[in-house]
Amino acid sequence: MDVRILGGLSVREHGVSITPTAAAPRQLLALLTASADQVVPVTVLTEELWPSGAPRGARTELQAHIAELRALIAGALRGATPAEPRPGWSDRRTADAILVSQPGGYRLDTGGGTNDVWQFERAAGAGYRAMEAGDLPRAALRLGEALALWRGEPYAGVAAGPRLRREIERLETSRLSVLDQWTEAQLGLGGHAELVPELSGLTARYRTNEPLHAHYMVALLRCGQHDEALAVFDRLHATLLAETGMEPSARLRRLRRSVLAVRDTAGLPVYVPRVPTQFSPTRGRLVPVGSSVG
Repeated sequence: MDVRILGGLSVREHGVSITPTAAAPRQLLALLTASADQVVPVTVLTEELWPSGAPRGARTELQAHIAELRALIAGALRGATPAEPRPGWSDRRTADAILVSQPGGYRLDTGGGTNDVWQFERAAGAGYRAMEAGDLPRAALRLGEALALWRGEPYAGVAAGPRLRREIERLETSRLSVLDQWTEAQLGLGGHAELVPELSGLTARYRTNEPLHAHYMVALLRCGQHDEALAVFDRLHATLLAETGMEPSARLRRLRRSVLAVRDTAGLPVYVPRVPTQFSPTRGRLVPVGSSVG
């Protein structure tokens, strides 16, 4: 089974889509993919489909949606065994063995197939480990691979209940964390000029994200665009006050002072000790990631 979540929901079995078009079974399949190969209790499924309280006959309706999903799976399984079976393939693989009824719930058995969330998490983990080891080229490569798996918003086009909303929030948070580390690695490799247009778009999208704004300010500073870096801080400051009532963090305020010091000290190069250490990764050669962010 091939599961794609990082964009519109796409689930394929035997190369054939089993993603329903109707909203409720689509939402049900989405929740099952969020816990693929694990049992999802009926109580969780009903809470997702009916967050305000399950109506009379909810269990019967849930079983009808399960039957609809199994019918789609059965249709995908018709035909010959694949020429190159995946690990876990069995000629006895049936719809009931893929969408499994278990005491108290259901389990979606992916049969050892692909899952873009799992791929993202593996690549991200490798990137984090490389960052910790100080291997910036490898970190940039693996974190870039993780980001390249994203085709859009997670579970786009799916009506999300409380459980899916929490999963979407978790995935978005993970993506931003990877993006932060990828940008830091690229800055450490001397890629500030290439990052400026990328970060311009990212800070416009994530208007209150401090790490991305800090990276943008550093990239502009290293390009000698001091006033532009200060303008980034001012926009963030105004947005934070308007949307949260809070000031930028002490880290951002220190960075602003560093930019002012560099701008107001004639003749100093862009790379100077006045920039705090946490904003000045070691310079190096930029290694292309081979994919765009987002």
